[in-house]
Amino acid sequence: MTTMRTHSSLIDLDEDAPTSAQVDFLPGPVLLLGAPGVGKGTQAQLLMDAFGIPQISTGDLLRHHVREGTDLGRSAKLLMDQGQLVPDDLVNGMVADRLAAADVAQGYILDGFPRTEAQASWLDGALPGLQHSLPLIAVRIQVPHEALRRRITGRRSCPLCRRIYNLYTHPPQTSGICDVDQTPLTHRSDDTVEAFTERMAEYETKTAPVIEHYRLQGRFREIDGAGSLPEVEGRIITSLRDLRSAGSADVSKEARSWPS
Repeated sequence: MTTMRTHSSLIDLDEDAPTSAQVDFLPGPVLLLGAPGVGKGTQAQLLMDAFGIPQISTGDLLRHHVREGTDLGRSAKLLMDQGQLVPDDLVNGMVADRLAAADVAQGYILDGFPRTEAQASWLDGALPGLQHSLPLIAVRIQVPHEALRRRITGRRSCPLCRRIYNLYTHPPQTSGICDVDQTPLTHRSDDTVEAFTERMAEYETKTAPVIEHYRLQGRFREIDGAGSLPEVEGRIITSLRDLRSAGSADVSKEARSWPS
C-alpha cells in the first residue's frame, strides 16, 4: 500500500510546452529522488520548463479520479473514507491511465511513485505496453545531512508577505521579525529537529529498496545537490544524458532491448 500527497494541477496538458524540435535532448521517463529539503520539487519544475514534459504526481492523480468519479476514484475514496491507505493496485491503475495520455510521449517526471520496489517492478513491466520505448531512469539529489537539517529547522516565514528566511543562511535583520513589514515570523511545527530526524529515517527506509532496484539495472545516478539552482540542474541533465546514451556501459542490456 502507499500514501498520497497533493501537488498542483499537473493533470492538464500544457499547450505552450516546447516540441521535440525545440530541444536537442528529451529525457524520457524520469524519477527524481531526494530527502526532504534537497530542492527536488524546484528541480522538477526546472526540468519541466526545460523539456516541456509534465510532472505526474500520485496525489494529483488521486484527486483527479475522486473528483471525476471514475471507478478507480470511487474505490479509492471508499477506502479513504474508512481511514485506510490506497493499495498499490489502485495507484498502479491511476498511473497506467495517466501514462496513456499523449503528452507523456517525450517524457515525464514522476512524483511520489514508485515508492516501493514492488511498484518499481510493476512499472518496468507496464511501460512497454504504454507507448514507451524507454525504461524509467532515476536520479537522486544528495545534500549532506547537516546541511539539510539547517535548511529545514532554520526555516522561518512571514505570514503576511510570505518572505522566507533561514536562521543559518539568510537570517532576518532583527531576530524573529520580517525585514519587509516587521511582522513576527512563524515557524512550522514540522520544522523541528525531532520531526526532521523522523522524516529522514522514513525517507531512507522507504527509498533504499527503490534506489537499489534502479542501481542494479544501471538506471540510477546520484548527483551533488550543493550549489546554485542552474548548477544542480546541469548535473541532473548531464546524468540523464549519460543514462540515455546508447553507448553508456551503465545502461542495462534489458533497457536497450526494449521495443521502439
